[in-house]
Amino acid sequence: MKNESLTIKSNGTHEIEIKKSRFLCTMARIDNENQAKKIIDQVTKDNPKANHNCYAYMLGDDDHIQRESDNGEPSGTAGVPILEVLKMNELHNVLAVVTRYFGGIKLGAGGLIRAYSNATSTTIDSLGIVKLVSKQELNLLIDYNQFDRLKYFLENAAIPVEETNYTDKIELVIAVSNSEFNPLITQITNLLSDQFTYKKGQYKIFEVPYSREDRQKDERK
Repeated sequence: MKNESLTIKSNGTHEIEIKKSRFLCTMARIDNENQAKKIIDQVTKDNPKANHNCYAYMLGDDDHIQRESDNGEPSGTAGVPILEVLKMNELHNVLAVVTRYFGGIKLGAGGLIRAYSNATSTTIDSLGIVKLVSKQELNLLIDYNQFDRLKYFLENAAIPVEETNYTDKIELVIAVSNSEFNPLITQITNLLSDQFTYKKGQYKIFEVPYSREDRQKDERK
């Protein structure tokens, strides 16, 4: 996985209605194509009377696997619009299946493209987006009389303490990204006059809320 990537906050389904046609978009995180196919098959099985179950997904750190299907809709009016919404939102390892129950009114090619796009984008809004961030755990070993200073520093730096262990000293477990590591160690060294020890731990994936404002900030960088 990349050091940072975006995905949906949770799996789920959201429905919209356009000119009496129902569009149910089911979205799920996926790790491989077999998992994607099983979910597509399950959605199809759960909606036996639906007219179409169109889908798209992207897989891999560089999105090297991209699949889409119109499932009987006119070519290019369903699978590609769904895929384009996933791309626009930069969602990695995510599957979207849009199930359509035809309401009797034809939408035309342009209307179908908008409908499948809207079904996907509104589902993303409903479920939310998170940023997956790879961070390394850092074990800090300090004396008791240093605890308040370090805790205050970490709170102001918005670095949560994952774990605190009390023995003859205090061990705090935090997590930092690669870019944060050296500057943070320098700051703590100065704060505690180099009277502490640290040990690197394992890498873990953390989920960080990601809003439209965050996207706008990233686009301005």
